[in-house]
Amino acid sequence: MNVTRHFSDTRTSQGRVRFLLTSGRVRLIAEGPGWHHDSLHAALEDAATFLAVVPGLDQDLYERALDDLERRARVDEQVDGAA
Repeated sequence: MNVTRHFSDTRTSQGRVRFLLTSGRVRLIAEGPGWHHDSLHAALEDAATFLAVVPGLDQDLYERALDDLERRARVDEQVDGAA
């Protein structure tokens, strides 16, 4: 079964960035007024690195998306460590 999990979803007035986990891959979706990006990556780190070169993405949305991603990764680590 192919299940998609929203790992991180960041929204600002300038756009939205989502990191989705599905079948061992990471889908990066970023969008804003007049632009849209959608790509697949082998790992979360690859998608996060690629986010830096997405055309149209402003600095504030980029920084917030990475902050949200880091926060979510820490939560997942804590949950995994407690199990």
